[in-house]
Amino acid sequence: MRDPNPQPENKKGFFTTRFMQFMGGRNLVYGLAVILLLGLIIAIYDKVSFIFKPLQIIFGTVIVPVILSTILFYLLRPILRLLIKWGVPKVVGIFLIYLVVIGLITVAITLVFPFVKEQFLDLVQEFPAYIMQLVHNTQDFVKSPFFTSTMERFNIDIASVFDKTTNELTEKLTAWSSTLGSTLASSVGGFVSTITSLVVAIVTTPFILFYLLKDGEKLPNFILKIFPKPIRPETALLFKRADTQIAGYIQGQIIVAMCIGILMTIGFLIIGMDYAVVLGILAMVTSVVPYLGPMIAITPAIIIAIVTSPFMLIKLGIVWTVVQLLEGKFISPQVMGKSLHIHPITIIFVLLVAGKLFGVAGVVLGIPGYAVIKVFVSHIIYLYKRRYNKYQPDQAMHYELDQEMEDLQEDK
Repeated sequence: MRDPNPQPENKKGFFTTRFMQFMGGRNLVYGLAVILLLGLIIAIYDKVSFIFKPLQIIFGTVIVPVILSTILFYLLRPILRLLIKWGVPKVVGIFLIYLVVIGLITVAITLVFPFVKEQFLDLVQEFPAYIMQLVHNTQDFVKSPFFTSTMERFNIDIASVFDKTTNELTEKLTAWSSTLGSTLASSVGGFVSTITSLVVAIVTTPFILFYLLKDGEKLPNFILKIFPKPIRPETALLFKRADTQIAGYIQGQIIVAMCIGILMTIGFLIIGMDYAVVLGILAMVTSVVPYLGPMIAITPAIIIAIVTSPFMLIKLGIVWTVVQLLEGKFISPQVMGKSLHIHPITIIFVLLVAGKLFGVAGVVLGIPGYAVIKVFVSHIIYLYKRRYNKYQPDQAMHYELDQEMEDLQEDK
């Protein structure tokens, strides 16, 4: 006898399999369709890129002050938080910080800048002579009887090769010197444009920085309101981690660079190195870039030391070794800690790629940019692991998940 109230059968389709549920079911198809649509939109707009020329100009104008303001924001935010903790109103604290910074800049311009400017101009004027002297000293060594006899044993005529290289270098330096005036004259337009952008950045940065210090803490909450409520807690933690990574890197790297600059300057002064202050400042500035920066900073110091005397080169090596040991064993571990968790090989790779893609800006901002991307990728991997555990019945095959994220899930 047929059942008068038949129950509908649960039909299992392609999207109800465990694998497709793990991958997202129909949402996967929708996501792939959205990605395909975005690709088509990008392909179409690439053909009409001239429409976005005004946006490129606007972005190129505001990017420098925004980056400068962001760096200063992360440097000054701990001081502002300390003042607020002491009971100082936020706006009053910002004005106090501005007054102190303006005072320090005024003292630096009044007392330090003239001396540094004089040393810098002297170094720029004399550095080509140092290079030529280094070339001549190397040439004399290559032509010395000891070196010549050693090379003859291996049937290597290094002297003629070096003479040819030296003549080519001398011709290039002479041609560069003769065309320097015309090159500078033809670059006046670009120079004026660069100066204009720099002035705009200097003028607008204090205003952007003021509002970042005043309302910067509210920005993540404002952005969170755009997201659906179910994912706001995870997104808030994601923002917090990214903020911690950027703040730790910027604050730590600036402090480490200042320590290196001070130690190098003291060491250069002790050994009697010419242009000690300028070389110390150069070491401080370039130390912002990990690994590659110190190698760039030491190059002019090595050239000057070799030309001065072999003993000066030995003293320079001692100073450099001592500073690097202090920085590697004491300063960086205390200031930077292990917050970034980036392998040195990865840092070098990121610097090379970012420098090739974006030039100097890429070298400076490559590491913090990589740290932020790493936070987002790590979060995506966490979501993948959590979803895998949901659809994997065997408990022994489950991933170990981030406890902080798991606690957040329980609190939702």
